[in-house]
Amino acid sequence: MSSTPQQAPLAGYRILDMTQVVVGPYCTSWFADYGADVIKVEPPSGDLSRSLGGKSPTPGMSSKFLALNRNKRTIMLDLKKPGGREVLLDLARTSDALVYNVRPDAMARLRLTYDDVRAVNARIIYCGIYGFGQGGRYRAKPAYDSIIQGSSGLASLFERSSGTPRYVGMVIADRIVGLMACNALLTAFLHRERTGLGQTIDVPMFENMAAFVLNDHMHTRAFDPPLGPAGDTRLLDPDARPLRTKDGYICLTANTDQQAFALFAAFGMPELKDDPRFRTIADRAANTRDYYSLREKALAQKTTAEWLAILEACDVPSMPYHTLDSIWEDPHLQESGFFERMEHPTEGGYWHTPPPTKLSAYRPGIRKHAPHRGEQSREILEDIGYTAERIDTLVAGGTVVDGAAGRARTR
Repeated sequence: MSSTPQQAPLAGYRILDMTQVVVGPYCTSWFADYGADVIKVEPPSGDLSRSLGGKSPTPGMSSKFLALNRNKRTIMLDLKKPGGREVLLDLARTSDALVYNVRPDAMARLRLTYDDVRAVNARIIYCGIYGFGQGGRYRAKPAYDSIIQGSSGLASLFERSSGTPRYVGMVIADRIVGLMACNALLTAFLHRERTGLGQTIDVPMFENMAAFVLNDHMHTRAFDPPLGPAGDTRLLDPDARPLRTKDGYICLTANTDQQAFALFAAFGMPELKDDPRFRTIADRAANTRDYYSLREKALAQKTTAEWLAILEACDVPSMPYHTLDSIWEDPHLQESGFFERMEHPTEGGYWHTPPPTKLSAYRPGIRKHAPHRGEQSREILEDIGYTAERIDTLVAGGTVVDGAAGRARTR
């Protein structure tokens, strides 16, 4: 197994990353982890995620920022100052992709549309991740994760099951759409390998998350005319959740007939396999309320450990319920090296989660720790042929922030 940068799957690719917060940085983090040179372009105020995620040893280096921006280099660039746009276009000349997550109108005001960028690099992949598709009335609306969770129908799933709409307790829309953008970029790279053509990619969060939710929940409304309402009743039942045991909670699923009948036997009620409510998958789906109710009553009779042993013996899928604290102690995650302790040059010790997906030919690791503001500004410009004098002029005019020089003065 190789882990040298030269043999990384995406070595040689350069991504010009104009994104902030989560959705874009999560997308580009995949490219950075697997060897691409990801150049993060930050405004003088810095990426907002630098200040999200609680306290950190150094202001602007939050745990969320460390996780989303490892293996990247950063340049701090004011695109509204003289020469800023020209610097960006010079960076685009040697990049394989440009990724942004502001509204397209903002890119147009900066004169950095796809046409502007491909004028200097016809092979570039130009990828926009933004709130709403440009073909409808919401095209100019701003969006954050919570806006998309609520508008896509995701938050309504909780109302159906518990009576109160709410957001998932993580930025799940940002992360899902970020992965969709990552897949689109990889597809575009493959297309370019075969055709030599660059292209533009539009990744609207609203439409992507609405499709993501409805893929599970169009249900009987998918047919024309509808055969019933939208919403998968199995997933929306109030008891579709971790269930109480005698001393805690347990997670289990018994979908197949074999699993359901084994579960009935574990409950000491093997005769339920002949109950007309539960004989087939379709029967159990039609009687979800009864099926879930009997599970709830039976599980309350034994401890979590007892049930885990019983269910494992009869091959019914089950796992302990974890909290955000208890998952750190999970023995499987400890054995598999899921958590890795790192030593950041300025932030000291911290824990991160290496990419769990394994490639036999490459093991990703941290080649570069998440950068401070403008830490590689000068280095990046030198890479594309800027002289020291030209860089000094850009720094003096406030177009570029040389974070490395600033940090050197404060040591």
